[in-house]
Amino acid sequence: MIRLLLIVSFLVLTIHSEAQTREIPGGASASVVRLYPNPATTVINFDIQRSVDKAYSLQIYSFMGARKMFEQTNLTDRTSINLSDFNRGVYIYQLRDKTGKLIESGKFQVSK
Repeated sequence: MIRLLLIVSFLVLTIHSEAQTREIPGGASASVVRLYPNPATTVINFDIQRSVDKAYSLQIYSFMGARKMFEQTNLTDRTSINLSDFNRGVYIYQLRDKTGKLIESGKFQVSK
């Protein structure tokens, strides 16, 4: 039974990690967003690697699904988020284009 749970967990994690990488035309796959530091204490930086279209929106949700932040502007190549209103825990970010299509999703940890 434990072996079965380990196999299922491994498969779920593998599928989840493959779903988070995007394919760039030309065959190479890369992450669009680089965030640091992770875990963060006071501020977290989001570097957007591709700048084809700047009309992105950045949404941050708590691990329980509550929206903590929604920024719908023309994000710069580097966006810094102040974490003073964030409690300790795991948060999920979503980068969407101007039509609302999900570009990339990931998670980061706040440790205070």
